[in-house]
Amino acid sequence: MDSVALANELPRLRRYARALVGERAAADDLVQDTLERAWSRAAQWRPGSDLRAWLFGIMHNLRVDQLRRPGLVTRSIDDEDLVVPSRPTQTDALEVRDLESALAGLPEEQRAVLLLVGLEEMSYDEVARTLGIPSGTVMSRLARGRERLRGLMAGRPPAAGLRVVR
Repeated sequence: MDSVALANELPRLRRYARALVGERAAADDLVQDTLERAWSRAAQWRPGSDLRAWLFGIMHNLRVDQLRRPGLVTRSIDDEDLVVPSRPTQTDALEVRDLESALAGLPEEQRAVLLLVGLEEMSYDEVARTLGIPSGTVMSRLARGRERLRGLMAGRPPAAGLRVVR
């Protein structure tokens, strides 16, 4: 594994981590943990395979581990100083806030697939390899995630996940 190739993936890793986690400090920690894990397990990477998919897979697995592990809820002091770039209209800021809130309301597996396809522009096969799931599952989660996101953005409460089957 080439350190230059690894460094070239940093912007994508940071962007995905920020969208996945939401908080800048936690996203930076996730990227750092991902790079540490990748570097310590460099022998497991197969030369010629997709480095980006391998790194995103590591990041995904670390995020799943974080969600499973109960942790102390903290808030970064730097968040008050964060200036989100926006156009001069007030509605844009509200729409961005609504989108961020709606993304946070999605189940983790749907949000991960939606961000990898929409934000990182990965193909379904790349997402499937990254997350270690079948391509059909990627398509299903993406469709359900998009539909749920549309509903949340329209102000509709999420539908109950259970149906009576006879």
